[in-house]
Amino acid sequence: MMHEWRIEQREYERHESRRGRRHGYEWLNPARTALIVVDMVPFFLNESAYARGIVPNIESLAHALRARHGTVAWVLPAAHHPSPASLELLGPMAAELFRTSGGDGPLETRIWQEFNVRVDDVLVEKSAASAFFPGLCELHARLQDRNIETVLITGTVANVCCESTARDASTLGYRTIMVADGNAAQRDQDLNATLHVFYRTFGDVRPTSELLTMIDGFRPAG
Repeated sequence: MMHEWRIEQREYERHESRRGRRHGYEWLNPARTALIVVDMVPFFLNESAYARGIVPNIESLAHALRARHGTVAWVLPAAHHPSPASLELLGPMAAELFRTSGGDGPLETRIWQEFNVRVDDVLVEKSAASAFFPGLCELHARLQDRNIETVLITGTVANVCCESTARDASTLGYRTIMVADGNAAQRDQDLNATLHVFYRTFGDVRPTSELLTMIDGFRPAG
């Protein structure tokens, strides 16, 4: 089951008139690019056909990036104790469900079983919606160690943790692209609202097919 995603034509035209092109980022260096896979764990995928539907696209991007010396980073929810504010907001039952949503055991065993996790992949836990929030996830430091400049955001839920992660990545100065058919929400309108705002203000939005072409087509200078 796949979302019917879209960016309105008027938004494409708005950017084309401002910068002379549709997309903010027209190239990427695979070796300096990381595929960020957010919260693709059984807690979410068992309940969402949309989340299960994006697995092949994420796998295709992971395979292509690894072949060109890129990075795949798996981000999982940490079993952290909720703050008093979160308990008040969510209620104790929902707070406990989200606290344990990442499962237990080694990180690589918690990821949805259809994925192929490799030894050179990055695996991290986050204690906030955003995987780039300072002090609550080590993803930024791990990517800086690999000299990453571009991040491709995928996963679920698109309009919660994925959008939060993408916005903070943009704030930190990464060339940030949300993968239009690599993010899953509960409804098409939820995903499309996220894609609209992100494309308009924070970064770029591309489908898997275009990103695969960009990865394959990159040729180092000289």
